[in-house]
Amino acid sequence: MREVTVSRTIDVSPATLQTHLDPATIVEAEGSFTVVDIDEGETAGTTTVIASGPGMQLPLEFEEREGTIYYTQAGERGPFSHMETWLEFEPAAGQGKSQNQQQHSHTHLTLRSAVSLAAPLPFGDRIAAWKRKGELQRALETFAEELE
Repeated sequence: MREVTVSRTIDVSPATLQTHLDPATIVEAEGSFTVVDIDEGETAGTTTVIASGPGMQLPLEFEEREGTIYYTQAGERGPFSHMETWLEFEPAAGQGKSQNQQQHSHTHLTLRSAVSLAAPLPFGDRIAAWKRKGELQRALETFAEELE
């Protein structure tokens, strides 16, 4: 299993970013899959997204954990034998009110994912991590373009 992390400061408040980061938006922003169904879970704060890509569909289970958005590939179908991702955001360092200035709204967003490829390929986990890092970078770019 490999872990990848990407981060960026986005010119919006944490509250604005949080309202934008729903499960379907996150999946679409990564750019590899299209959302075909959304099931709001019976437990508060859980959502299952059915994502479709070339020749496959996979369920992604989302939940909020103490200000962090967490999701994982559920079930046996999908490109990974294991995949979990965390979206963490906080006010960017050095932001706040000073005398005679309005409050600046910048948020530091970090996306972290642990992956393991389902196929028995040499260096398979490295390939999965490389692909996953590209998806997370694409998501950061998409969020910045849509919100700034």
